[in-house]
Amino acid sequence: MSDRAQGETALVQFSERLTNSAAFGTLFREGMDLVEETAAYLDGAGRQDSKLLSRSAALAYASESMRLTTRLMQVASWLLVQRAVREGDMAAEAALDASYRLAAEPEHRTVEQPDTLPPPLSTLLDRSERLFERVRHLDSRMYLENTEAAEPPHPVLAQMERLKDAFGG
Repeated sequence: MSDRAQGETALVQFSERLTNSAAFGTLFREGMDLVEETAAYLDGAGRQDSKLLSRSAALAYASESMRLTTRLMQVASWLLVQRAVREGDMAAEAALDASYRLAAEPEHRTVEQPDTLPPPLSTLLDRSERLFERVRHLDSRMYLENTEAAEPPHPVLAQMERLKDAFGG
C-alpha cells in the first residue's frame, strides 16, 4: 500500500473517531451557536450600536463584522462537511478537497483602537478567533499528511515502508 493510500486510510479512521466523539458534538454545537448568536447581534443590537459610532469607528465596525462573519462561515462550513462525512453523506476522501479546507491563517483585527468597537462585537470577535484556531488545528491535524503534494511522506508511514523493504514484508 502506498504512503498516500495509507495516509488516506489513517485520515478516514481519525476523522471517524473525531466526528463520532462527544468532543466533536460539543464543538459543532459551540460553532453553530456562535453563528446564531452573531447573526442575532448583527441584525439586532449591533445595528443600533453601529449607529452610535463615529464615522471612523463605524467603518471599523463594518470591516470587523465582515471578518467575523467570514470567519464563522468558514468554521460552519468545515463543521458541516465533517458532519456530512460522519453521517455518510460525503466520502472522507472528498473532504480532502481544498475547497473544504479552512484558510491557512485567520484574519486578525485591523482596528487600531479596539476599544472603539462595541463590547459585544469585541467579545464575538475574540470568541470567533479562538474557535477558528481550534478548528484550524483540527483541520491541519486531520489533513496535513493528505495534501496534494504529500512530500515528504508521513514519517511513521515512511519508516514502516523502510522496515517492510528491509525485512521483505
